[in-house]
Amino acid sequence: MTETTQFVSPENNFGQEQTSEAVNLVTEKNSGSERVIVITSGKGGVGKTTTTANLGMSIARLGYRVALIDADIGLRNLDLLLGLENRVLYTAMDIVEGQCRLDQALIRDKRWKNLALLAISKTRQKYNVTRKNMQNLINSVKELGFQFILIDCPAGIDVGFVNAIAPAEEAVIVTTPEITAIRDADRVAGLLEANGIYNVKLIVNRVRPDMIQKNDMMSVRDVQEMLGIPLLGAIPEDTNVIISTNKGEPLVLNKKLTLSGIAFENAARRLIGKQDYFIDLTSPQKGMFQKLQEFFLGEE
Repeated sequence: MTETTQFVSPENNFGQEQTSEAVNLVTEKNSGSERVIVITSGKGGVGKTTTTANLGMSIARLGYRVALIDADIGLRNLDLLLGLENRVLYTAMDIVEGQCRLDQALIRDKRWKNLALLAISKTRQKYNVTRKNMQNLINSVKELGFQFILIDCPAGIDVGFVNAIAPAEEAVIVTTPEITAIRDADRVAGLLEANGIYNVKLIVNRVRPDMIQKNDMMSVRDVQEMLGIPLLGAIPEDTNVIISTNKGEPLVLNKKLTLSGIAFENAARRLIGKQDYFIDLTSPQKGMFQKLQEFFLGEE
């Protein structure tokens, strides 16, 4: 491998020379093993960006090279959740317009060097990042040796959604146990399938065990049966999400993990194929976890 490499793009200015720092990421890369996963939802405010940050951080902590793409045009928040908001100097739009190189726009997390963030834009609310732009961008990120590329998709199903899912091969749909969010999630699932994305998994967020017991909220099993999508994880409601957001530290970085942090870590392990169970009933905390599982699944 030489000190510089070229990223060829027929439409964008990705043909900039990359520095040796970026090229070093290609070390030990397993060609063809990259996974591009879009984190999406139909309804806004269901915790999609929080999910992206925690899944990405968990996968990075497991030793994989992870790139997080904030594809929300003009309304980016992923940098806030990661505590990187003051380091966003360039975005993907700057790359497209030839104002910077890809390695300049990628922000490396100081806590985990194998985790990087790329924002699509700062504040400009215009869709000059096309489907082809997104595909070329993700191909260039792949060339840097990232094994997992998670795309934080904008809410809704307009052109921003269409562009964000264009380079994805897999999808994670985030919903809450509310009928409006579930209906929107069902619509998104249909659109993903129409665009050739069949590997779809489900995360049910903000689950309230007390409300499930009182039959005031659908159980996770109910939600999964309504959507017919394989379950990746169930995340309980947690006030620590607000604290972690304000601190710029994902829940999974807490020294003492809350149940939500554990749930995100377990979901990340299932996503990479290292875990095929939801609750470890053999752990010393069997009673607590078994009770949590019963709450989630609506069992007595």
